[in-house]
Amino acid sequence: MSKEINWLDEPEEHDYPAAFSYLSLIYNEYVSEKHVKKIRESKVVYFKAKDIFRASGLSLLGISNYHVEKNIHKIKEGKKLSPLLLLRDPDNGRVIVADGYHRLCAVYTIDEDIEIPCKIG
Repeated sequence: MSKEINWLDEPEEHDYPAAFSYLSLIYNEYVSEKHVKKIRESKVVYFKAKDIFRASGLSLLGISNYHVEKNIHKIKEGKKLSPLLLLRDPDNGRVIVADGYHRLCAVYTIDEDIEIPCKIG
């Protein structure tokens, strides 16, 4: 079931502190700030939902998850979603979803081949 998904041109401002909060669990504060700055300054690029999952190694959350369900509802209402914030982690050969995991799961549930706008550092 393919559905058009509307996206904001740029991530919402509150996404950056959320990304910093998550990255602070992995890196120290200084490194986390550098990564968020790099993500913020990057251009929006597009990746398929299924490829982001493969590169991140994350598990798919089901539609029973409140936040995934909320994002699916937004999609069905035609509301715009915020692009994902990603970080390349070459030391571990992965992509870190710094912000947007629930949006990614919601989009994947709709259509795994949909290209998602992302900012990647």
